[in-house]
Amino acid sequence: MTRPVFFFEDRGLVEAAPGDIVSLDGDEGRHAGAVKRIGAGEEIDLVDGRGTRAVCAVLAADPKGLSLRVLRLDREPGVEPRLLLVQALAKGGRDEQAIETCTEIGIDEVIPWQSDRAIVRWSGPKAVKGRAKWVSVVRAAAKQARRAFIPEVAEVLDTKALLAFVRDATDSGSLVLLCHEEARAPLTGLIASDPDRFRDAPSLVVLVGPEGGVSPKETADLVEAGAILIGLGGNVLRSSTAGAVCVTLLAAAASRI
Repeated sequence: MTRPVFFFEDRGLVEAAPGDIVSLDGDEGRHAGAVKRIGAGEEIDLVDGRGTRAVCAVLAADPKGLSLRVLRLDREPGVEPRLLLVQALAKGGRDEQAIETCTEIGIDEVIPWQSDRAIVRWSGPKAVKGRAKWVSVVRAAAKQARRAFIPEVAEVLDTKALLAFVRDATDSGSLVLLCHEEARAPLTGLIASDPDRFRDAPSLVVLVGPEGGVSPKETADLVEAGAILIGLGGNVLRSSTAGAVCVTLLAAAASRI
């Protein structure tokens, strides 16, 4: 069984060395000691969310936290191409389901999209609260997946801002893929026809619309900005599912899984 992972917020983790004694306290320490009931003699991983992983032996434990000895320190490099998910806000928590699953698969960044047809609206304090919830979902999913990296959660973009983002991304050589039920080109076919294109791009960006779909004007504007319409088979997938299917296929094409 893999070692449990806990986030270590102290930036000093990157400077730790084998043999060092560190303490895991705060919310993570209480979760480890009181909820998970991890005890002396067990091993856990501490990660800083930026690629540093410390394998640690538990020296002592109580409900407030753990005392640990660092056994080994690994610095995991970033993986290319980067995988980004632009997820439209969706009702019923389907957007949160999407980013949770895609974080477990391995995305590097998630961007909330306030699309034209999105029923859920983020503005003012609601935008701050909504992004904070997404950050929490992503952190929990990264922990579940035993990841040393926590994906970034960007500020919410409206369609105008997204168009500028797509233009910049495609100008830099990245591929931007818009999941669309009316797309004629299946993603699997595009990958098979030019696999190097997907392996060599600096980033692969997946755009997923809300439950009501991407509006015709948004679709036309995104394609004009450089996005490629892609299909994911004959079935129409929910907003919570499309991104996960697309990201999985791209991760495999890029030899990330």
